[in-house]
Amino acid sequence: MTLTIGVDIGGTKIAGGLVDPEGTILARARRETPARSSEGIVDAIVEVVRELDAIAQAGGHGAIEAVGLGAAGLVDETRRVVRFAPNVNWAEEPLAQQVSAGSGLPVVVENDANAAAWGEFRFGAGRDEHSLVAVTVGTGIGGGIVLRDELVRGSFGMAAEFGHIVKVPDGRLCGCGKRGCWEQYASGNALLREARELAAERRVEAEILLSFGDGTPEGVTGKHVTEAAQQGDPVAREAFENIGRWLGSGLADMAALLDPAMFVIGGGVSEAGDLLLAPTRSAFEHALVARAHRPLAAVVPAELGNDAGLVGAADLARSVD
Repeated sequence: MTLTIGVDIGGTKIAGGLVDPEGTILARARRETPARSSEGIVDAIVEVVRELDAIAQAGGHGAIEAVGLGAAGLVDETRRVVRFAPNVNWAEEPLAQQVSAGSGLPVVVENDANAAAWGEFRFGAGRDEHSLVAVTVGTGIGGGIVLRDELVRGSFGMAAEFGHIVKVPDGRLCGCGKRGCWEQYASGNALLREARELAAERRVEAEILLSFGDGTPEGVTGKHVTEAAQQGDPVAREAFENIGRWLGSGLADMAALLDPAMFVIGGGVSEAGDLLLAPTRSAFEHALVARAHRPLAAVVPAELGNDAGLVGAADLARSVD
């Protein structure tokens, strides 16, 4: 049995796993992400890889085939260089070369959302499909595209940044510098902003929601919105419905372009289940072009949770040159 190592490089933690060909994580290792220290992050990644390599050797599993890294940023077409990753202060970072030099193993780098999409395609919600779009609804919107069993990376390795498709010309200012990006209307940040604005206007109706914080709309957190909606708070539920409509509308746009069999919805906001997915499905069906004359793609929750990127990166490493 050949094993690979997958590493998910996050803003707060670096999580690694020893993964078999069936996507099973046999061992884990973790380090805290050094605060905005690019050299420190590389060192921490190498430590994780070395620890997992030692576990593999001690367990009699044999040599590690390769390492896959999932990084939140723009990765070049060779899957070796991180072109830009603002959260970890990387620009033109030769990450594959650095980690390979430190670990002695072949290394590939992939955008973390692409890696998660591949993990869901191979071992999660999309394992029985040939084409899917994975959408990660967290602080922003990320995702990945698999068509006819191939991960779509684009000519320069930077495809599927669809959180920054403009949905509202001259709309809300986005962190990317543009206005009206999809993630400004259908993300975790958008959900929280919507809930706070509604609570400020309708405090009596938002009694449950406001009870979770300090009694003010500003004290509400994303977790509070989900908990209040689960308890029937009408304002929190309306916030989810509004975000779901934006999300479903965006899925319809992608269906017109890509025609996948399935949309896999992951990320922290998706943990609310049908509070998000029910209005998303409804809006998707309503907005889908020629709905009466085409099959309806499934809209399903992701299955692998936080392990999707790790497992996907490990599997992609099996194709290292």
